[in-house]
Amino acid sequence: MTRFALTLEFDGTPFMGLQRQAHGPSVQQAVEEAIERVTGEPAILFAAGRTDAGVHALQMRAHADIAKDIAPFRLMEALNFHLRPDPIAVLDCRIVPDDWHARFSCIGRSYIYRIANRRAPLTLDANRAWQVQKPLDAQAMHEAAQALVGRHDFTTFRSVHCQAQSPLKTLDSLNVRREGDWVIIDTAARSYLHHQVRSMVGCLSLVGLGRWKVSQMAEALEARDRKALGLNAPSDGLYFDRAFYPEEG
Repeated sequence: MTRFALTLEFDGTPFMGLQRQAHGPSVQQAVEEAIERVTGEPAILFAAGRTDAGVHALQMRAHADIAKDIAPFRLMEALNFHLRPDPIAVLDCRIVPDDWHARFSCIGRSYIYRIANRRAPLTLDANRAWQVQKPLDAQAMHEAAQALVGRHDFTTFRSVHCQAQSPLKTLDSLNVRREGDWVIIDTAARSYLHHQVRSMVGCLSLVGLGRWKVSQMAEALEARDRKALGLNAPSDGLYFDRAFYPEEG
């Protein structure tokens, strides 16, 4: 049995999320079925993180154990063939030690959120960004975001369906910048609560629109109450960016 690490890119639009779901298609199901078609054996895919319905990934790390003797490059090429027409691509495939685990060996995760700040409808980026038509003050959003950096109780920004044992998380960074008509939010942490990134972005958008003062972000955090949440941003603009591992520096 050989453990293969995969790097996946996917458009989350047609999926109910990464993890298998009883009520619709998932990225996990698509990849597992592709592996079985290639190798003739069932496999279980383990990923660095979970994503909600409609959330995308740039470099999601995952692994699967396969008995068939097959070279990583050949496996990658075959999986990409069998994944079509699903919007999933295997960007990299390599053999890793048996004790390497896509989720439990991971020491950090980063996400990117894209806001299209323009009045014209989205064409190329439909379902791949959140459109906010009114002007956003990205500098005010960035200033407000710094109140969330560090170790805090993120209950306000936690889904009621979150299964994490504790609302305490350490946010390593949360940055907001403008690039033309785009407002880009990037964040890094060891792990996140369910809906944490989308909830933080939703509240930051209220700051950018002038509906919240910069100081209200800290007040929402300190409330430790989901009722203090101003807005949960849609899944369209959220991308799992990278997973980090000790051996990769």
